Amino acid sequence: MDLEFSAEDRAFRDEVREFFATALPADIRDKVERGLSLTKDEIVRWQRILYDRGWIAPHWPKEYGGCGWNAARQYLFNVEMGLAGAPRPIPFGLNMVGPVIYTFGTPEQKEFHLPKILRSEIWWAQGYSEPGAGSDLASLSMTARREGDEYILNGTKLWTTMAHWADWIFVLARTSREEKPQQGISFILVDMTTPGITVEPIITIDGFHHVNQVTFEDVRVPVAGRVGEEGKGWTCAKFLLANERQAIADIGAKKRMLTKLKRLALGVSRGGRPLAEDADFARRLADLETQVMALEYTELRYLDAQMRGAERGFEPSILKIRGTELQQALSGLYMEALGQYALAYPEGFEEPGRNEPEIGPPGTQGGIAHFLFSRAATIYGGSNEIQRNIIAKILLAAA
Repeated sequence: MDLEFSAEDRAFRDEVREFFATALPADIRDKVERGLSLTKDEIVRWQRILYDRGWIAPHWPKEYGGCGWNAARQYLFNVEMGLAGAPRPIPFGLNMVGPVIYTFGTPEQKEFHLPKILRSEIWWAQGYSEPGAGSDLASLSMTARREGDEYILNGTKLWTTMAHWADWIFVLARTSREEKPQQGISFILVDMTTPGITVEPIITIDGFHHVNQVTFEDVRVPVAGRVGEEGKGWTCAKFLLANERQAIADIGAKKRMLTKLKRLALGVSRGGRPLAEDADFARRLADLETQVMALEYTELRYLDAQMRGAERGFEPSILKIRGTELQQALSGLYMEALGQYALAYPEGFEEPGRNEPEIGPPGTQGGIAHFLFSRAATIYGGSNEIQRNIIAKILLAAA
């Protein structure tokens, strides 16, 4: 295994680092640093800066408007993005449906959708989970009954992130009933303005509106919106989920959180001395730093295998499990370090007429919201229990 990056890759890393240091707008950087939510307009503004630089789609082939970077450069770009505190582009178009369309879609689908995804002109939502069908996605019950050149969609999707902002949604729906639950499922693109679609907000434990329930009642969509063969949508679904799970490791963001924890520990006192001098806290912080390092080397081993042409195995599941567990552990230790100051909540601090000063160390108000929302990390993208089943199945099959 070769863990050394070439001189060209190191020069590329420096170029990326300089770009994030100078191109990220100060107001967006400040909100991310403080843990405050970005508006849709702010996210679009940042994504268009990336688009203008030609870096909005590192993993897309050049023929479809992407960078065409190899796995090493994609990795370096993502790590530097996390270290800089730059917002990750919204994944539903760029990381999920876009690659599905250019891999399995028709020429017409590619021509219509891909440029709009790159320019952030169309926002996508992911219609996978349902009431009673989350991690066990093959048990989904939403139907797509064919009538001439249209499908008639009926059913409900749940926990649909940013559906209230989305222009389009990609859904998995049953076009037939087969013996195996993974069969008879189709991958369909749906315009959110189509009559019969209702979006209802779900407020999560952090108090924000991230997710929704989306109901389809006799929604008519063209058959031309199906990606891939009818009844073969499970192939698209697995392809998409593997891309999603790998990105969840997010090494750069975890290293940045470690740095914030160390800085916070120097500024918070316990018993008249800095928290950093508390032996138990220092031990726990060192343990988490070691675990982040182990995750980083696990991802580098996977990167090396990809560069050597190895087939994708269970590694994305490992990265998903450990990445989300560490995300929760880091945010939990951050809350403990804040102590009573963790109760200060971010919403309302910037409302007109409010003049209350920040409570606790500067820039820490968003910590509690991040901690609360991170409880979902081990569930979304396929629960960690399901990921362990995937790993076991692959290993036992090879035994």
